[in-house]
Amino acid sequence: MSGKIKLGISMGDPNGIGIEIILKIFEDKRMFDFFTPIIFAPIKLLEKQKNHFDLTTNLFLVKDKKKDHRAKLNVYNIPMPADELVFGQASKVAGSLAFEAIKAATTALKQGKIDALVTAPINKETIQSEDFNFPGHTSYFARELNGESLMFMVSDELKVALVTDHIPIKDISDEITADLIKQKVSQLEQSLKHDFDLNRPRIAVLGLNPHTGDKGVIGKEDDQLVRPVIEEFCQKGHLVFGPYAADSFFGNQTHLNFDAVLAIYHDQGLIPFKTLTFGEGTNFTAGLSKVRTSPDHGTAFEIAGKGIANVSSFRTAMFTARKIYLNRKEKSNFNQANKAEKTA
Repeated sequence: MSGKIKLGISMGDPNGIGIEIILKIFEDKRMFDFFTPIIFAPIKLLEKQKNHFDLTTNLFLVKDKKKDHRAKLNVYNIPMPADELVFGQASKVAGSLAFEAIKAATTALKQGKIDALVTAPINKETIQSEDFNFPGHTSYFARELNGESLMFMVSDELKVALVTDHIPIKDISDEITADLIKQKVSQLEQSLKHDFDLNRPRIAVLGLNPHTGDKGVIGKEDDQLVRPVIEEFCQKGHLVFGPYAADSFFGNQTHLNFDAVLAIYHDQGLIPFKTLTFGEGTNFTAGLSKVRTSPDHGTAFEIAGKGIANVSSFRTAMFTARKIYLNRKEKSNFNQANKAEKTA
């Protein structure tokens, strides 16, 4: 798919591997054929880590009213904290700086100054504050951007969305309702159509309980909530199937028969996803007015500063964001042309 996009990047936790990965990716000048990248971070910090890792990435400080450079990593500067930042250490200073980057990038996304956003990993504990009181990025963007968010893990081989995401296991059954399942099935189907250009997507829904409840012996939620929703979608002509017992679904490769899988809770979907695709997957926040993706790994404090971080997942997240943005743009142009033709 042709087209160069203006890609925003929030730096993530500065004591993790995010900046290292970003700098490494844009050492490769071929990336500028696809992206005009804009990172939201202190330029002093980027220069410091660039020297630490002995990288040659070209940085360009974007100042007021200046255009972005088309062949360098553009930097929208954020004030550097006075406190020391140390690789591999969780700190409130690092968490606060990570949030400042997210906030600036989100503002640019809302204002159309960037086409899409890729977020580097944060530390969910140190970023907490009065302004960021969320279990992760997904909930934050659900508040900031129009729409209803859907946590959607995607790769070339497997796509897994979640009915519930970052909530405790003990709360899952109380959270599940027929309306919530309907909403998530509809969001998933819409995303597959509009973001991934699949006209008649086939969706598998996993059951909540072991063996989908065994006819009520191990829980009634699957028979009372999940199954009726699936039947309703099927009666209306949608290709929605299940519920499937989660323990065998991926092991016997049933997922290969579907375009996407809807899991009921976080680990039910993400354990098989990361086992099968780790390093090549992307976390996409579907259902919103803007495109946001992230890699499928965390801050990796244990290897931060060592220069061995793998760029694969972050690079995949960039190209996934680009693909989704261009798909949406193409469909929007097509719809506008049809509308103009009908009113002519």
